[in-house]
Amino acid sequence: MLFVCYPKCSTCKKAQKWLDDRGVSYEIRDIKTQNPTAEELQAWQQTSGLPLKKFFNTSGQLYRAMGLKERLKDMSDEEMLALLATDGMLVKRPILVGDGKVVVGFREAEYESVL
Repeated sequence: MLFVCYPKCSTCKKAQKWLDDRGVSYEIRDIKTQNPTAEELQAWQQTSGLPLKKFFNTSGQLYRAMGLKERLKDMSDEEMLALLATDGMLVKRPILVGDGKVVVGFREAEYESVL
């Protein structure tokens, strides 16, 4: 299992504690230093079944500074993927990639479904 997170993020810390408390084995990846590629994001989006807009960190400073709330409406999936791949801080986190499942954000019930 792959756990993509930002170590300073409180939600990521909660999710990691949740995984650790259950003895789940995972590989950790810092989203800021190892930004997901467009190809990875596309594969995760397809596996998750979520719209690509759900992969944006809408509460992040960079998202707001770039005015993406309005800009995303006119962007194609390819443009959104390319943009997400430019900076890990644009990507919603954590992302848990399991066997045929991908969860974006942290909700215990969704994490249970991956285990």
